[in-house]
Amino acid sequence: MKSVPVAAVSIPLPDKNTIYPHPFASRVAGRTKRRLGDHFGLTNFGVNLTELAPGAISALPHHHSKQDEFVYVVKGTPILVLGEEEFALKPGDCVGFKAGDGVAHQLVNRSGKPVIYLEAGDRTEGDEASYPHDDLKARLTKGAWQLAHKDGRPY
Repeated sequence: MKSVPVAAVSIPLPDKNTIYPHPFASRVAGRTKRRLGDHFGLTNFGVNLTELAPGAISALPHHHSKQDEFVYVVKGTPILVLGEEEFALKPGDCVGFKAGDGVAHQLVNRSGKPVIYLEAGDRTEGDEASYPHDDLKARLTKGAWQLAHKDGRPY
């Protein structure tokens, strides 16, 4: 596949807004992700251009066992919830989440204006995402997330 430059906002939104099952999917209403890395056929890591409408959240609070994550704020003023702490971010701020640190994180848009940020993460096989506040766990198997209750029952 030959890569040619494109405007990131021209990359279509996916048909499905989230991999979260009911009842969690509704909690990320107001979040959209343009899968920039997928558009270019990248397989070792993903890059998303994510927008949060006012009041929206990036994800349920979570942490990864094997996947490092990185966020760069493009527009707006999200709040980073990192464990029990909160940090106000602004355009140009960035943060990384080291795999295996066990500290849950999410971004929250408490402002009245949209937030836009870039997020990047690797795609390490066998990565597990833990959700300490919710009955949910995820495992990356053969490039797809498998979602289950904490006791192992699938959704």
